[in-house]
Amino acid sequence: MKPVSPVLFVSFVAAILGLTGCGQSDKPSESAHAQHAAAAASAPAAPAASAEKPKSGRAVAITANDTMKFSVTEIHAKPGEALAVTLTNEGTVPKFSMGHNWVLMTAGTDLNAVTAAAIEAATTEYIPASFKDRILASTKLLGPKESDTALFYAPKQPGRYPFLCTYPGHMQVGMKGELIVE
Repeated sequence: MKPVSPVLFVSFVAAILGLTGCGQSDKPSESAHAQHAAAAASAPAAPAASAEKPKSGRAVAITANDTMKFSVTEIHAKPGEALAVTLTNEGTVPKFSMGHNWVLMTAGTDLNAVTAAAIEAATTEYIPASFKDRILASTKLLGPKESDTALFYAPKQPGRYPFLCTYPGHMQVGMKGELIVE
């Protein structure tokens, strides 16, 4: 028996995960709405993200590829520091089956809940509307050889702020990290 290529296997799994939301109603179920309302009530209030974006910032270059890993998993910043995080997808697999993004969340965000909601958010490039208020910065979803830059100010509150790729299945295999504000 011929061994299966890891890239082919991962692409197949990612495609299956991406298609799990196909054919389902766009209307959220009553139980999903109730679950989100309960989670929102128990979640800590998100810090107000500055609507103002810097024109430039300290450059942080991150690459991603078909192995579903970020090249950088820790970013250190000072409170309020201007940052320019550039994600480059160095992979070759098409965006519809192996797209990558970089999404910075508020401290304490449940990343498993974000990725569960992202499965049904293909029309918004896997950015779930139910978590928009917890997103501090993000890039667009990138196909092969594409780059995008997120310009933002680091939170003023010291702490650990998680970032991840919200494409289905990617965070679970390691596409995550932290912005450490100190």
